[in-house]
Amino acid sequence: MQPILEIKDLHASIATKQILKGVNLTIKGGEIHAIMGPNGTGKSTLASVIMGHPDYTVDSGTVILNRQNVLAMTVDERARAGIFLAMQYPAAIPGVTNSDFLRTCMNVKRPDNPIGIFPFRAKLHQAVKDLEMNGDLPTRYLNEGFSGGEKKRNEILQMKLLEPSIVILDEIDSGLDIDALRIVGENICQMAKERGKEVAVLMITHYQRLLNCVPPDYVHVLMNGKVVKSGDRSLALRLENDGYEWLREEIGAENYAEEN
Repeated sequence: MQPILEIKDLHASIATKQILKGVNLTIKGGEIHAIMGPNGTGKSTLASVIMGHPDYTVDSGTVILNRQNVLAMTVDERARAGIFLAMQYPAAIPGVTNSDFLRTCMNVKRPDNPIGIFPFRAKLHQAVKDLEMNGDLPTRYLNEGFSGGEKKRNEILQMKLLEPSIVILDEIDSGLDIDALRIVGENICQMAKERGKEVAVLMITHYQRLLNCVPPDYVHVLMNGKVVKSGDRSLALRLENDGYEWLREEIGAENYAEEN
């Protein structure tokens, strides 16, 4: 089934500070979207709100996935519904191995048909190989002692095994060297190609270099808590070359200072 995520007039705050001020965005399976924008304008907040981070309050607006009210779901319900967030700063969980964590997560999504240990190991081994990760990864504790690049690759490993329908990548390119970025990009593209209209990708990034590896169908610019401009990849190229000042002038904004 082709997933459709519809975000309409979304306003959200943290403490008493409003960050999202009317975000409108529709993402469909088979599409790759990129969100760019200056620091502090709400990009990571949008990802956190979609996933249900408890620090954020939704003031108004809707988030609908396949006609279901995402905002009424708990975090685990959102994950089971097919939403996946690759976090900007993945947490370490001492005492829980990667393999135990991943198999548990996979079986939560398929309670009537749990994956057996040998099929799981085969899928995990192939995914680890695709990502060119160390062979001892399955027995290591989740993200404990991992470098920044290893943590980001581990997020993509989870994405590959969990097969979500809505993939949100929050600055997955941050902290990656050239080789790691290439590997991550190749795996994102491979997943998108293999699953076709069954998966939609939303990438949050500051840099064109990720978009060179994972070419987007649509590019959106978030400023002052709103999507102020959308276009194709050429929009990202102009931002890379010219920055954001021309866009501030184009939309008539005098002050888009950092908000965080």
